[in-house]
Amino acid sequence: MRIFTLFVLIFISLATHAGEITLAVAANFATPIEEINRLFTAKTGHTVKVSLGATGQLYSQIKNGAPFQLFFAADKERPEKLVKEGDAVEKSLFVYSIGKLVLWSPKVKQLDENTLKNHKFQHIAIASPKIASYGEAAKQALIKLGLWDGLQKKLVQGDTITQAYQFIATDSAEMGFIALSQYQTKPEGHYWLVPQELYQPLEQVAVLLKKAEKDEVALAFLDFVKTKEIRQLIEKFGYSVPTVK
Repeated sequence: MRIFTLFVLIFISLATHAGEITLAVAANFATPIEEINRLFTAKTGHTVKVSLGATGQLYSQIKNGAPFQLFFAADKERPEKLVKEGDAVEKSLFVYSIGKLVLWSPKVKQLDENTLKNHKFQHIAIASPKIASYGEAAKQALIKLGLWDGLQKKLVQGDTITQAYQFIATDSAEMGFIALSQYQTKPEGHYWLVPQELYQPLEQVAVLLKKAEKDEVALAFLDFVKTKEIRQLIEKFGYSVPTVK
């Protein structure tokens, strides 16, 4: 009876102190953040909700008052911009991952820059360069290869890297640019790891939003993402993880 009573008291205590946060997360990080959230909830009892989208879309939602506590962007420009605009906490900024761009196709076996240059395909998918960081990286790569202008009629653009992936997976495009993490999640077909010198490093930065500056759950989540366990988890999904100071 005493053991049962103790269990009930512990459960009530956890429920009383359990909190909830909502994250704005770049679409390329969908699978890793799902696993991180599961581990965080199991360890702390706190609930984590996620809103996925292109980094540019999420930035606009934050500026329009969306109820997020943390922003996990696919670039560093927008989090830094939020700091300058007074919407985020400067000291909380940190690079949680560095993404890698790949050219992927479920069917085309030979993928490299020559595949792009020979134009023997009808459509190629990318995320929108205007609002998605991986789309901008793909554009940079195509510009450096001298192919951007010539491929305009073949481009199929999605709002997010997830939509670009879906275009390829559903045969709306024979190939396309996605995040290596997406391929790692469901490896099929073939891919070419786009050389880093063709695009600016995809430094993905997280930041605490000003409204959550004293939110203990949000602060705990940031600390959790910096742990060795989570850093190793992120690496398994195809990212590089810099040392966190």
